[in-house]
Order: sequence, then C-alpha cells, then structure tokens
Amino acid sequence: MTVQRIERGEVATRAVGILGLDPAGLDLFSTEGLCASLRRAASFLCPASPHQIVDAVLEALAPLSEGLERDRVVEAMDALVMSGDLLELRQPESRSRLLFLGPPSFVEKHPGEYLLLGIRPRAATLLGSATADAEVIYDAHTRSVLLDADSGTASLLAAGLHCLTRKQWTKAPRIESPGDVIEKIRERLGAERSVGVVSGLTIIGPAGSGQFYKGRWREPANGDDGIFTGRRPQAYGAPIWCAVDLAGGVPQAVLDLPVDSSVAPGWDEARRIQAALDADRGEPQAYRVRSGDRPGGTFLDFLAPLPSWAERYLGISGWPAAKGPKSLFTYCLPASAIDDAQQFLSSSLWMTVIKEDR
Repeated sequence: MTVQRIERGEVATRAVGILGLDPAGLDLFSTEGLCASLRRAASFLCPASPHQIVDAVLEALAPLSEGLERDRVVEAMDALVMSGDLLELRQPESRSRLLFLGPPSFVEKHPGEYLLLGIRPRAATLLGSATADAEVIYDAHTRSVLLDADSGTASLLAAGLHCLTRKQWTKAPRIESPGDVIEKIRERLGAERSVGVVSGLTIIGPAGSGQFYKGRWREPANGDDGIFTGRRPQAYGAPIWCAVDLAGGVPQAVLDLPVDSSVAPGWDEARRIQAALDADRGEPQAYRVRSGDRPGGTFLDFLAPLPSWAERYLGISGWPAAKGPKSLFTYCLPASAIDDAQQFLSSSLWMTVIKEDR
C-alpha cells in the first residue's frame, strides 16, 4: 500500500467539496465554509452546548489554518442561531442553554426563490430526491434555492421541509415606543432583589460621540446611574445577557435575559433594550445607506448588532453582503424593498439613516 502525502491546501479544498460547497468559488475558512462546518458538527453533536460545537470545529480545522481565530467561529455560530439553523433552548431550572437542530424548513423570499433553514441529523442532506438537482446558493450564513415558481413549494414540502410564512419566520415584537420598552424593564428590575457588586459585570455605555459598538463595552463606573444592558459571567458557559439598574456604578438589581422567551437568545432582548435606551437618550442607533455595484441593489451598513428577528427580516428582503466601511455587517436589498426596510427599522428599533454615496 502506498502512502501519499497531501498538502494542507488540497485537504482544505477536498473538505469544501465534502461540505457540499463549490471549491472553485468558496474557501473552507470563509463565512460560508465555517457555517457549513458548524452545521455538520452540530448534526452529530446536538443537543450540545455552543462551546462543544465550536471546539469540535476548531479541532478539525486548526491543523489546516494556523491563523483561525476562535472569535470568527463563535461569530459564525451566533449567525446560525440567529438564522434558525440552530435553536438555543434554556434548560429547566437552569440558566444554561443548549443548542438543538432547527427543523428543516423554508420561507419563500420571492416567487421561485426560497430561504432554507434547519439541519438534519448525521449530516443528511437538507433537500430530498425531489429537489436533488436543485443548486443550493450559499451566501454568508444563509442558504437559498431557486426552483420553478409554480412547483417549488410542493417540491420542498415533498422533501419533508416545513413551510413558514414571513410573519412566522421574523417573529418581530409589536411596535412600541422606546419609553414603553424601558418602563417595562424598569418594572421587572424593581421586582428583583438588591444585589450589590456583581463580579465581572460589563455594560454598554452611552454612545457619546462615537458609533463604534465594541468600544462601548466597559466595566461600570462611579457616574453610571439608571438602566444599562450588559453581560455577567457564570460558572459554566458564556456570560449571561442582562439588564442592570445602577446607582453610582453599583448594581441595585440585575435581570437575566431573556425573560419573554425560552427559545430566543438573550441578546435579542438585550439589543432591543439597548436600541430603546439609545433612542431615549436622543442618540438613536444608525445605519448607512449606499449604492453598490450589484444591479438593482442598495447596501445597508449596520454599526451595531440587531436582534435576530430584525436580521431575519433583512435576510428575507435581501441577502448578506461583504462588510461596508467601519460596519459590523452589511445587507444588500433590491430597490423595491428599501422603503419597507427603512420603515421597519425606524418603527421597531427607532433607527436613523446615514445617507452616503458609493
């Protein structure tokens, strides 16, 4: 038997094909490649903690790339939770949360174009024999497929996928004012007992003159009074998202998030509360609108993360795009969807627009 040496680059290329991606157009360490690796690992490991799945992917990919950062894999994992490929569920009588496989589903984006969701166990293909010849389009953390507009829905249903309406998929909360959102949190914090110092607590400070989200994270300071969002450490697992009432930088009450759902990740409520706090201070969160090279497309550059339901709305209306200048993430929307998207972001998250040329 002859042993043949294979270079790391060739192994990575073969792995891309095994994951169902096109090696000619995608790299194993692209967002698409990382998400495909995470889906495969989750299909064998779930139910499992996010830490377990990320570790499994890092262990498999690290020998092929010395520069792979854990944060990139975690970011891809969060995107899969946001998109519904994975479900994060709180365990009974515990703050720990495990990931479960999202049920195979689809949402019609446009006639003949369908967003694919969910993961089958043991790396089984999401599409059945009825749609075996259909090409799956991978775009960042999303997957979609183009089928005949008249028979596409029936084909996907025959493949065992569930049909979700746009409303069922986005699950956006009802429209409220920033003050109403803050008042509800204030009432819930009032029902919590006093806690004093919380070791390791970090909060999101006011935006001030800067719009950089990561730079707003810090420890509480003596001058901090009122409601803030943040994260506190726990013995096992990732830090818990929370709302905290501070007086002179000292926590008076801490409310762990989420409180309204056992399914939604904690960051969903935290990000909406933060958007309300910013808007109430007269510093609403902003996004940039600019034209682009994609025919009929307009880019929306976001400077702060959005709740999952807001990103799902954008994913139905358009598609993820390469990050714009000084932005956390970007979506490209067709011109016909821009007005509705801006109205949605303004009414649900009180956001404002920064208009720029290309």
